[in-house]
Amino acid sequence: MNSSALSKISSTFESLTIRNFRLFTIGQVVSAAGTWMMVVAQDWLVLSMTADSAAALSTVTALQFAPLLLTLYGGLLADRYDKRRLLLLVNLAAAVLALLAAVLVLTGAVALWHIYLVALALGCVNAVEIPTRMSFVSEMVGPELLPNASALSGAYFNLARIVGPAGAGLLISLFGIGPVMLLNAVTFLGTIVALGKMRPGELRRPPPAPAGGAPRPARASGIRDGVRHAVGRGDLLPVFVLVAALSVFGFNFHLTLPLIAKTVFHTDAATFGLFASAMAVGSLAAAFATAGRRTRPSERTVIAAALVFGVVETAVGLAPNVAWSMALLALTGFTTLYFAQAANHRIQLGTDPYFRGRVMALYTLILQGSTPLGAVLVGALTARLGPRSGLWAGGLASFAAALVTLLWVRIRLTPPRPDRQETRKTIPECVPPATEGGRGH
Repeated sequence: MNSSALSKISSTFESLTIRNFRLFTIGQVVSAAGTWMMVVAQDWLVLSMTADSAAALSTVTALQFAPLLLTLYGGLLADRYDKRRLLLLVNLAAAVLALLAAVLVLTGAVALWHIYLVALALGCVNAVEIPTRMSFVSEMVGPELLPNASALSGAYFNLARIVGPAGAGLLISLFGIGPVMLLNAVTFLGTIVALGKMRPGELRRPPPAPAGGAPRPARASGIRDGVRHAVGRGDLLPVFVLVAALSVFGFNFHLTLPLIAKTVFHTDAATFGLFASAMAVGSLAAAFATAGRRTRPSERTVIAAALVFGVVETAVGLAPNVAWSMALLALTGFTTLYFAQAANHRIQLGTDPYFRGRVMALYTLILQGSTPLGAVLVGALTARLGPRSGLWAGGLASFAAALVTLLWVRIRLTPPRPDRQETRKTIPECVPPATEGGRGH
């Protein structure tokens, strides 16, 4: 292997040279794999209890994502308190909830309303965990390695998506749903132990105030200032809008994939797990493709990724068999993560560190909090037009949203024509009102 290849590999994994981030990554791989096992087990349990009801599955999805409306408050907590300790608390809470679900299933006492309540409670935990985790990455590695660390975070998350669903499908076939849920509860120890072994003194927390200046009132005044900072930025607002559109219409795979596997191709939980793993393989490739990024991506990069995603997801909805579906889902996974990473990097690298927790909370709220609305819309669509419609309609809507955003950005960035500016300046001075037929200016 030549020196340039070695240098590229070294650059790709540069963030892992930092001990705190290395520990965090190991813990997250273990924990996230368990979480994806839980996703497959929960969805299969709901379909088994309700005779393949799309409405019940969409209800669980909506309940789990609805508390993300609290994410802005979670971002405020992340900006005000020690992120490492906050992550310890929320991961302990998630472990307890996962254990409760496992016990209910193993004892045969589980009812559909139990699953609804656990999904709602986990949603509340995630409302704090997600913005805290996302903003904690910059404290572990610093702004110069943030794109690389973010890409590697996407890599470990999608490695977990490969191992988790595939393993869950096999384990459900061999042992049933209850043991898989119990295993998920145990995997939270990965993150808890990793956070406990970190060296707090090596974290790069932002100073309490700018050098030589007074403390920022926005840091103390709360959520609205963070939202105002985000939506008041012309370079961030189109990205937020596009993330919202794709989240509502395109990112509903939790609902569409189990329905496709069970009711279109008439397969079992193992095939559903393979569908999720196929997406994860593509996402993992996208994570490594973006790991070398060191600068802020452009708006056009974000929009181009959204356009390609829309095309590929539409094709998945038209796939004739399982093999074609898996191949196209791998491409969908690539474009999904490439878009999400580009949007994430553009937002994080353009945000004041004092607002980062709240701005990433807004990003999370839009990215994942839009899912309940999307789940309701897609659930109604699939009930009327069939399971495939959730995919091809979502792809077409995502493509249209990207086109509209591209037009918006081009109009915003297009400077006024010089001849028109000159006309505005010269007409009032050189043309008497009488020659304009008496029209005023």
